[in-house]
Amino acid sequence: MEQSQVSQPATQKKKQEETPLEAFASICGVLVIALFVLTFIFQNFAIPSGSMEKTLLVGDHVLVNRIALAPTTKWAKFIHYRDVSRGDIIVFFKPVIQPMDNGQHTYLVKRVVGVPGDHIHLVNGTVYVNGVAQHEPYAQVAQEFFPYRDDFPDVPPPPESDVTAEWALDLPSHIQNGDLVVPKGYYFAMGDNRPNSLDSRYWGFVPRANIVGRPLLVYWSFKSQEQDYEQTSLTARIGSIGHVVLHFIGDTRWARTFHVVR
Repeated sequence: MEQSQVSQPATQKKKQEETPLEAFASICGVLVIALFVLTFIFQNFAIPSGSMEKTLLVGDHVLVNRIALAPTTKWAKFIHYRDVSRGDIIVFFKPVIQPMDNGQHTYLVKRVVGVPGDHIHLVNGTVYVNGVAQHEPYAQVAQEFFPYRDDFPDVPPPPESDVTAEWALDLPSHIQNGDLVVPKGYYFAMGDNRPNSLDSRYWGFVPRANIVGRPLLVYWSFKSQEQDYEQTSLTARIGSIGHVVLHFIGDTRWARTFHVVR
């Protein structure tokens, strides 16, 4: 017995091909969505210094979640927000009285050590929060003792140091019984590379409004030096791009690709 076949009607219209205008509209739609995601949800940053080693290395390119730590909004109650917690790694712009000459801010990446109301002090580099010594396996240990840095805030800042003048004046007003007390609406942040980190010990508290988000993962890591990110001339930048192109395969830290930041 022959199997019957169903033939398509001869009058069926062929699928129309996409016109150039429709293709252009589709591309624009994708670009708008991508721009929205990269502007309001995720953002990428490159790590320019070793202050967070070995959690984050110079040359790590991280994807930052701008939503989770953002202030709650009435129009987006469906989005899950949460408060900044002790131990969070945050991206924020450096607390300064005035932004840089071009109106931009300096972005930093540090770990939150103290939240509002916490009492903090260091003894020989060990952090104590509310009287309890903190277990911080990610923190780098100093090989040499520096009084202001390692016994903070017992020792006043030396006359010539990296401590900002504003913080040197404001610091004593936040000390109670040898502890630094974190005020409401502010956070105390430090780099994991404690001996080589200019952090809240040197320029003060991080305002809540300065926090941009928290890094989620390293999407690309390229072997770099801190001076690579200090280049400002056009010639140096072109040379840096050329170096990346020539050494992309060999100097990419492939093992850190999609490394989750904790």
